[in-house]
Amino acid sequence: MDKLSLGELTKLVMEQAKEKGFGIKPEDINVGEKIALIHTEISEAYEAYRHKNIEGKDGFNEELGDVIQRILHLCGIFNIDIEKEILKKIEYNKGREWGWGKMNESHS
Repeated sequence: MDKLSLGELTKLVMEQAKEKGFGIKPEDINVGEKIALIHTEISEAYEAYRHKNIEGKDGFNEELGDVIQRILHLCGIFNIDIEKEILKKIEYNKGREWGWGKMNESHS
C-alpha cells in the first residue's frame, strides 16, 4: 500500500468503522469510552515496550498503530482535520517555552 496522508487514513478508518458498526457520528458513540480505549492502546504499547516486544503481534509498533487508528476514528466522527491541527501545534510549539524546572520530566 502506498503512503497515505492522515486524511486518507482517516477515510479508511471511517469506512471500516461503518462496516464493523463502530459508529461514524457523535450520537453513535460514547466519547469517554473512545478516549478510554485510546488510553488502553497506549498502555498496551508501553507494556509491549517494557517486555521488549517491539515488532509482530501485540508488539510496540502494532500497538502504536492501534492508538493512531483509534484517534483517527475519533477525528473522523467529529470531522477534525487532524493534519491541520498537528501542523498548527507544531507551529505554536516553535516559539513555546517550557518551564523544565517545574516539571518532573527531563529535558534533553
